[in-house]
Amino acid sequence: MAASPSPILLRGGGASLVLATDGAVPRIAHFGRDVGDLGEEALAALVDTSHVGTSGSEPDVARRLGLWATQHEGWVGTPSVAGHADGSATTPRPETHAVDVERTPEGESVTVRLSDAAAGLSLTVRIALDRFGVLAIDHELERHAGAAGAYDLASLVALVPVPERAAELMDFTGRWCRERAPQRAPFTIGAHVREGRRGRPGHDSPFLLMAGTPGFGFRSGEVWGAHLAWSGNGRYLAERLPEGAGAHAGILGLGEALAPGEVRLEAGDAYRAPTAVYVWSDAGLDGLSARLHDRLRARPSHPADPRPLVLNTWEAVYFDHDLATLTRLVEAAAEVGLERVVLDDGWFGGRRDTTAGLGDWVVSDAVWPGGLGPLVEVVRAHGMSFGLWFEPEMINADSDLARAHPEWILGPAAGLGVPMRGQYVLDVSHPDAWAYLLERISALVAEYGIDYIKWDHNREVLEAVARREGSDRPIVGAQTRATYRLMDALRERHPALEIESCSAGGARIDLGILERTDRVWASDCNDPVERGRIERYTGLLLPPELIGGHVGPPAAHTTGRATDLGYRLAAALMGHAGVEWNLLECSPAERATLAAWAALHKRLRPLLHGGRVVHADGLDAGAALDGVVDEGTGHALFRWSRTDSAPATRTGVVPFPGIDPEGSVVVRILEDAGAARLMQDEPPAWVAAARRGLTLPAAALATVGLPLPTLAPQQAMLIEVTRA
Repeated sequence: MAASPSPILLRGGGASLVLATDGAVPRIAHFGRDVGDLGEEALAALVDTSHVGTSGSEPDVARRLGLWATQHEGWVGTPSVAGHADGSATTPRPETHAVDVERTPEGESVTVRLSDAAAGLSLTVRIALDRFGVLAIDHELERHAGAAGAYDLASLVALVPVPERAAELMDFTGRWCRERAPQRAPFTIGAHVREGRRGRPGHDSPFLLMAGTPGFGFRSGEVWGAHLAWSGNGRYLAERLPEGAGAHAGILGLGEALAPGEVRLEAGDAYRAPTAVYVWSDAGLDGLSARLHDRLRARPSHPADPRPLVLNTWEAVYFDHDLATLTRLVEAAAEVGLERVVLDDGWFGGRRDTTAGLGDWVVSDAVWPGGLGPLVEVVRAHGMSFGLWFEPEMINADSDLARAHPEWILGPAAGLGVPMRGQYVLDVSHPDAWAYLLERISALVAEYGIDYIKWDHNREVLEAVARREGSDRPIVGAQTRATYRLMDALRERHPALEIESCSAGGARIDLGILERTDRVWASDCNDPVERGRIERYTGLLLPPELIGGHVGPPAAHTTGRATDLGYRLAAALMGHAGVEWNLLECSPAERATLAAWAALHKRLRPLLHGGRVVHADGLDAGAALDGVVDEGTGHALFRWSRTDSAPATRTGVVPFPGIDPEGSVVVRILEDAGAARLMQDEPPAWVAAARRGLTLPAAALATVGLPLPTLAPQQAMLIEVTRA
């Protein structure tokens, strides 16, 4: 890599970043729409226009927001680096030592090396814009080799400026079984700070912090989004000051939420921050998610095989494991066309309920006297793959492991805190505990040829300190990185092994865990009313093939809400689909409907798991038109659904997003899994014809829109579109 000219332009996927290098510390002059292939002179002129003036009661030199943002440059918002060395080294004055640019077919990057002699610190910032227009920022902070004393790091955050027009914020909150509930607010003066200190992102994770033009929707508006690719404690920040952020109005910030004393840098030590991911769209939320989906699908590790239809045994049998019953369940699964069986909690040690056995990863002789082999043989005989549930990072006090190694349990020396689900947290960062988990899990994977692990993480990591060397040291970051290493080591030993990230449902869904997993469990709630909303917003970050969604029984296990089978099937169709229902209790008619749904999913799977995800705007809160479109062939599937009764007699015309308006299309209503119930004596005229296949100008869908039928509450209609 050669030294770069100034300023620096990175381009990719219709987006660009301009880095100005006209000061002691480089600054981001622009991130957003592609400025084009500007020459050096034009690029310099663009940067020159980004200089701001001064005003009353301000420093005599215009304020700047550098890559290492400090008060020395007049930035009085959240600093890039905060900490101290024995109460000193709190006023860094960094200078640039090197700027290197690299350009490849996969993307363009710039690496900036900064140093602060006063604090004895060096900061390396790598900014990479890939070919999909997704920006990734990595920081590494190093203590100088000759520096005296330790530097206590309080925070290290990536700060990316956003313009004045990004005047509305959106992020997410939630709880167990109601993950990723969106919330909006004006982007006003001050700091909107979301810190997660649960030891995992949490059910209330901000997930994706966005600033956009007021009223931005799925298909409209300009949006900047920020996501922390990290599975531990995190910090999301949107901040505006009256004086702005350089030439911009505010910033979006991302970083690890560190505990006091968690990171102490002695001479020569370094801290690497989690990757901060930023994305821009001028086509609303769908445009933002399109970039993220394309980035994930281009990974070498992205699942290449069709995502198998899953039977998970949890809501079918819970802890009641019995070979005869499970054999019949496997046979029923094969009959309806499922392709993978996952044996959930209860197969190991003394695990008969949630209070005992976690950590004892040995097949229970009492429950499985012949081991798991006989069940695995039945699964394989029916042409299905086999998966097994683990919760490696947790431990019950009532377990052989806890009795043998109480020092492996996370918690202060003063005494363990309260249990959660009857369990505590295992210190995975302890080398011996880590080695134990690797050997036990690996041995079971090898013995039974396990294809898939459902990797659960059911409790929060509270008072996360390790009792070592006579002190209680905070280790959430070390715990997270040790878990990453454990997953990586298992995948290295067993390259074909797939892993699902589950955390009491959807409490650990992030691009850090996705680097080593193949699917996430979006929520423990299989209620299709709740699930539709949860998966719609989970899908902003992840494409459908990575989001597990299952068909449950008529009355949902978590909410008790009863819904029609057709609605439950439509809700589970588009993601990595499966069944979490005791099929032995199903009627012959229900099994036949499940089989038809499974066949439909397999037919549509290439579209569902490879197409562009789209959502219609302008609908009332109880309605949704979600779709997946293959932009190359024009093949599309839409799900028109309603959770609540319609506020008006008729819905009116709704354009179908993502459809090319040129030429003609064939519209078909798919009723393989049952017909939707309507609240109309006579539906719109096109509906009856579309049950047979209706040819229309594509503009009728894409530009004008179709009058959609008025569905009854908790009903869904599947509409397939193909080019004529």
